[in-house]
Amino acid sequence: QEAVTRSFVACRIFRCQCPIEWFHFNSCAALKQGLQSTAVSIVIKNKGFHMELETTVELQLGSAFKDVRLLLLHTWPSGVYVDPYQLAFLSDAVDWQILVDSAIDLEVPAHKTSGFVAYVYPAFSEQTPGVLNISIPIHGRYHQPSFDGETFESIAIEPPKLLLRTEKCSQLADLEPHTATEAPCTADNTSMCLWIQVQQKQRPGDVILRFPVGDGSLVTPVCGVTLAVTMICCWVLSKYMWKQRIV
Repeated sequence: QEAVTRSFVACRIFRCQCPIEWFHFNSCAALKQGLQSTAVSIVIKNKGFHMELETTVELQLGSAFKDVRLLLLHTWPSGVYVDPYQLAFLSDAVDWQILVDSAIDLEVPAHKTSGFVAYVYPAFSEQTPGVLNISIPIHGRYHQPSFDGETFESIAIEPPKLLLRTEKCSQLADLEPHTATEAPCTADNTSMCLWIQVQQKQRPGDVILRFPVGDGSLVTPVCGVTLAVTMICCWVLSKYMWKQRIV
């Protein structure tokens, strides 16, 4: 460390051209230091089948990383979905962009679909405060009826992974325990970039959603009663129409 300091001082005094690796080393060290206080948490707003997932990102990198780009990587279970039409309508009113890795069917129940991945790109600049709040509307899917007496289905929502990239740090191996991973560069999905996946000291807890489900033991009696009532109504209506000479 002392040798590196003397080299930097010598470059400043004699105005020589310092090796670019030294600047990358210094930037990566500063970035690693700044990531130590990073935290990501989530909370659910509203109740029922239509909610908002609010993600809070605490990030203190300082003014040295004006070019940093952020990415929130959400892995969603099959029990919830995001509405692409709603997101397109909100695109001009929010300061983030979203990319979904697969087509989303809004009508199918949870047991007939699979989970999906969403990439959320928050706006980030030098003027951005150290705490970001991103609210995404999500919706619950209908679930199969329960045959064991359960009246609710529990769905766990994991906090998103925080990824970032900056041109000032190319020696990603120096950022351990943070790791490098590939992801789309932007929401346009035109190219892939190498991102730094931030490893937090303490993993934030999941959020548990509970959706009501039908009682499977009532399927047979309900169908039986419905059929019987339908047949009786048809018989009464037919008798009335015959008596009144309607047909």
